[in-house]
Amino acid sequence: MGFSTWNEFGIDINETMMKSTMDFFVSSGLRDAGYIYINLDDGWQQYPGNRSDHPGPIAPNPDKFPSGIKALADYAHERGLKMGIYSGPGDTTCAGFIGSLGHEKEDADTFTSWGIDHLKYDACCWIDQFAPEIEVQTAMLIMSEALIETYRPIVFHMCYCGWANIAEWAAGEGANQWQKYYNDVLEMIDIGNNLTQYSGPGHWNDYDMLIIGLNGESENLVGIGCSNIEYRTHVSMWAMVASPMLIGSDARTLSPYDLETLLNPEMIAISQDPLGVPATACGVGNQATGDLQVYGRPLNDGSWAVALLNRGSFSAEMNFYPPRDITVGWYIYRVRDVWAHEDHGPFASAYNTEVRPHEAKILRVYQGYANSTMWFP
Repeated sequence: MGFSTWNEFGIDINETMMKSTMDFFVSSGLRDAGYIYINLDDGWQQYPGNRSDHPGPIAPNPDKFPSGIKALADYAHERGLKMGIYSGPGDTTCAGFIGSLGHEKEDADTFTSWGIDHLKYDACCWIDQFAPEIEVQTAMLIMSEALIETYRPIVFHMCYCGWANIAEWAAGEGANQWQKYYNDVLEMIDIGNNLTQYSGPGHWNDYDMLIIGLNGESENLVGIGCSNIEYRTHVSMWAMVASPMLIGSDARTLSPYDLETLLNPEMIAISQDPLGVPATACGVGNQATGDLQVYGRPLNDGSWAVALLNRGSFSAEMNFYPPRDITVGWYIYRVRDVWAHEDHGPFASAYNTEVRPHEAKILRVYQGYANSTMWFP
């Protein structure tokens, strides 16, 4: 959980912006809620062009980062935050700056000396999507091994647009997250539903940065923005599928509603559940396909998180029944509405609720007992 610069800022990044963002994460409560990684994406490097033309140690742009990256990482650490950085396995990065090709060990040691806690290693412009899988695996493994040899706990984010079947092998090469190609929110959910078996504690399917707060004003992403309901659905479903939660907008300009969405402790608890099982589509009948869908994920305390997702353009009555939808023998159960912060039940039949267009109702469902007066933990 944290922040990444690319969606909002592209290569227009600098030390002042990063420090004020860190300060905001502290003052707004985002840090205390778990958003602790503050990550520089592409564009921090001193030199554009090929690494072969600039073979010396990788360094930051002195105009953008006059104090250097180590000082910025120290600033983060002093505030209880962690610092991330970006590179790639090519001569150049996606934005045309020098990459780490042939200098993986040197760069890993440099990042370690700066106190870096997270590396996004992006191959999007190194070779195209038709590159042999073994070639991509080899390039990623070189940096993975270089990071391991530093003995510093650095989160390794492999990014190759979902090509080369990266989800199938990334964890085995030491990746902690791997990024799929950017699609819209619903397409990402559909793609991820076929990849859940590769995700788990310490190694996650990454559904890309959160778009909440961009409001269609990003110069780096297409789209006209979303409604508040749609942004809340987006955050809800990223939490349900156990994706990393990296804010991609300018966090300093988030609206009160956006902050309320991102800071909901019940939603964060689902996102960060230690069991680490991502949600899958699990409804039956007319709630298995089409516009109305049910998603469920088991949680560490024995409860389930359930999303009732309305992908359609009209409000709909949706219902949920544990024996039918999540195949557990809970004929009496209790429901917690995570966004309304309301308890309902016990129920011995289907739970019914109206779901607005493009809304996801998020429920936390517990087994109930008919002879109990204590329905909720």
